[in-house]
Amino acid sequence: MTTPATNTRDNWPSSPVMTQRGKLFRIYNHYRVVISLVLVALLFVDPVNFDIQFRMLDIYQAGVVSYFALNGFMALIMLAGFHPQQRHITLSVLLDILIMHALLLASTGITNGLANLVIVSVAAGNILTPSRMGTFYAALAAICSLGISGWAVLAFGESADDIVRAGSLGILYFAAAFILQNISKRMLRSEELASSRARSIAELEQINRQIIQRMRTGILVLDRYGQIRLANAAAEELLFGAVAGYSDNANRGRILPQPLRLGLEAWLKDPLRKVEPFQASSTSPLLQVNFTQLDQDRGDHILVFVEDMSKVTQQAQQMKLASLGRLTAGIAHEIRNPLGAISHAAQLMEESTHLDTSDRQMLDIIHRHSRRVNGIIENVLDLSRRRAANSELINVGEWLEQFRREYVQTQSQNPQSDAEIELELDNTLAAARFDKSQIEQVLINLCDNGLRYSEQHSGRRYVHLHAGAIAGGARTYLDVRDIGPGISADNRASVFEPFFTTDKRGTGLGLYLARELCEANQAHLSLVEDDKPGCCFRITFAHPGRMI
Repeated sequence: MTTPATNTRDNWPSSPVMTQRGKLFRIYNHYRVVISLVLVALLFVDPVNFDIQFRMLDIYQAGVVSYFALNGFMALIMLAGFHPQQRHITLSVLLDILIMHALLLASTGITNGLANLVIVSVAAGNILTPSRMGTFYAALAAICSLGISGWAVLAFGESADDIVRAGSLGILYFAAAFILQNISKRMLRSEELASSRARSIAELEQINRQIIQRMRTGILVLDRYGQIRLANAAAEELLFGAVAGYSDNANRGRILPQPLRLGLEAWLKDPLRKVEPFQASSTSPLLQVNFTQLDQDRGDHILVFVEDMSKVTQQAQQMKLASLGRLTAGIAHEIRNPLGAISHAAQLMEESTHLDTSDRQMLDIIHRHSRRVNGIIENVLDLSRRRAANSELINVGEWLEQFRREYVQTQSQNPQSDAEIELELDNTLAAARFDKSQIEQVLINLCDNGLRYSEQHSGRRYVHLHAGAIAGGARTYLDVRDIGPGISADNRASVFEPFFTTDKRGTGLGLYLARELCEANQAHLSLVEDDKPGCCFRITFAHPGRMI
């Protein structure tokens, strides 16, 4: 159903110009109420001489009271919320001109001081309606003044000077109309230009806000006391693990992370000093900040740029592994041929009946390292062939329950496996956006590692999965915890580096691949450092409203 177009000239407020006219008309109506009240009050002053001075006293008194009642009624309905349209404004000015001349006719004529009030009405009409209608107001007032003067000369024998006075008033009416129309039109043009520029500035400000909001670099504006004035979504996510709306007041009063506050204090003491990279929390990425003053003279506000150093490190590692992947792809065939020959020769040697125990140990070493070399080649080739993430909005709780069932079923196919996968889900879990196949690959890798290290340390194949929410329930995280020996403090900074491993049978690419897949889905894989036994890896998913 379509709504018919309305006339913007007749509806108030339909534009800034009509809004301004409505305000001016309210002021003009207050003036009318005061004038009519004064005229009513004058009726009680020296009433004895009214019969002598006024031509039609009864009509004059009735007109003054009626004029006051009209203006009072108009003031009341406007106070009640009535919005006058343009036709109401025009009708009010016309009534003022006609009523004033009717009062002049019933009183002492054009020489009465009420004639000066007509000039005010004409002037107000030209301010409220700076168009041909304003000229019509002046013409109507001039005709009425001349008509009253002429009728007084013919009917009452008044002096012809009244006609001259009426003509002079007519000239004043037209002069006021032309001058005020010119001034009003210029003011309207200036106001329209100012409104247009204000809209342009507001649009530019909104565009700037959207650009800043969507930047991957975190941006903070701090006052000189270190209080947050503004923060974009990237800064919220990097520093606080939340994605908040971009607002002037949403982030005020929030406390800076301790490493950032210490860095700010150090920078304030020495602006040339570079702040060392830090982590806002144990599960956040490595961050680098840069400070600058927005106002060099006053220094009231400080602009902070927050960079995710893991992105830079990731790009460097991607370049390294891309080169390695191209090299591996080029020589994979040359490596696999002799590797296959070595493996086949080892298998033939195993069939020999003349092997002693030491020979069989050597063959076992050959098989084990052949498999390891082949696994390294496969993993590096997978890196170079990795496809882009095909993300979708996932119910994390349902997905984890399904994953646990399928993973346990897969593990149960091994008769020697007694894997225990415990799943704990918080009551309120936000949806997450990711590629199920890629995150499932990450989770399988973490669970496999957890089961292996748990068995090595305690003899029990056990992994605990816990899904919870952070940032007021806006984002979901998943903890994968084992009961193994944990990771030593010396190795925690290197667990995600490629080819780093503490297991002689491993390739050192599992956790690196897991983090790469998480980053491809805008999730973050981190090592949780706490006092609990075992090792815990956390996947922090991106905000569900954030497009990948």
